[in-house]
Amino acid sequence: MKASYITRLIAGAVALTVAHPALAQSSAPGTAKADPVHITVPVVLKHADVVYNLDHLAFSGKMPTGMLYMHLMAGRFKKTHTPAHIVGVFHGEAAYMVLNDAAYNKFRHVTTGNPYAKTVAMLEKQGVDIEECAYTMGVRHWGNANLLPGVQVTTGAPLRIVQLSQEGYVQIQP
Repeated sequence: MKASYITRLIAGAVALTVAHPALAQSSAPGTAKADPVHITVPVVLKHADVVYNLDHLAFSGKMPTGMLYMHLMAGRFKKTHTPAHIVGVFHGEAAYMVLNDAAYNKFRHVTTGNPYAKTVAMLEKQGVDIEECAYTMGVRHWGNANLLPGVQVTTGAPLRIVQLSQEGYVQIQP
């Protein structure tokens, strides 16, 4: 199996794991209530360092999947009192998601402003570090002033992900 396929499977499992309390109580509209979910392999983490490799477009409805997973995971870690650090590294096709309104409008040829700005701010408030790739910025002629407040700039996304992996971070690529 390809690594990207495996990381997407893991990301899907993370989303289910993070959301499992809701699964036990939900059922499809118009159907009988489903049997409750019984966890047979509970996941208890002593510590978690996670890096999200956000290099392509993937959505859950209108929400970028990676941002959704980071939000759910940060919430779960807080709820379970798990010491954790989450880093979201944006680059490639997904890099525009951390631009300020003016830069977003110019890049996307719209006048709406960045619809992800509030989500990025919420993630930062949850303690998630948001980083942008300097290489992608250079190719697209963006400067630090084009980024949302709080977004950090890293030398290069692939190198940063390697660095964090060497430090023990687990990579998720939704």
